[in-house]
Amino acid sequence: MRIIVISDTHGNYQNLEKVLMRNTDAQWIFHLGDGELELDRFAIAHPILSPKIIHVAGNCDYDSLSPDFFTIPAGVHKIFAAHGHKFSVGSSLDKLKKAALDNECDIILYGHTHARFMTYADGIWIMNPGSAAIPRDGSNPSFGCIDISEYGVLMNIADI
Repeated sequence: MRIIVISDTHGNYQNLEKVLMRNTDAQWIFHLGDGELELDRFAIAHPILSPKIIHVAGNCDYDSLSPDFFTIPAGVHKIFAAHGHKFSVGSSLDKLKKAALDNECDIILYGHTHARFMTYADGIWIMNPGSAAIPRDGSNPSFGCIDISEYGVLMNIADI
């Protein structure tokens, strides 16, 4: 199972479309917030891909009806995805980890900080794919890719 993870596109439709059209074979596309307008535009332009898209509301997705987080099973794993602003990810991942564990998830995805982050510790995979538009960590715009198979979980963050 391949999952494309993108976040913080902030109006950059070009980068969003570039990533998603290069990864049409993915089973899921997760958008972690702050890009709902361009994501809606993409879904309208590419209706065949829209059923693969799951997203959450970011702090800049004003008047959004999207959820603050979602959980989804992925094989023997379970994913917790949130933008992160309501979990104070700018200062610590503790609230985010607690919410994920309360929902029995072992893969955590978040955005908001515009900084790439990836780790595996204590049986939990955590990824922030960075920003697809405005990175704040000195790197290029980026997105994440997760491959889940019978052999395990493989995460990668790639430049756009």
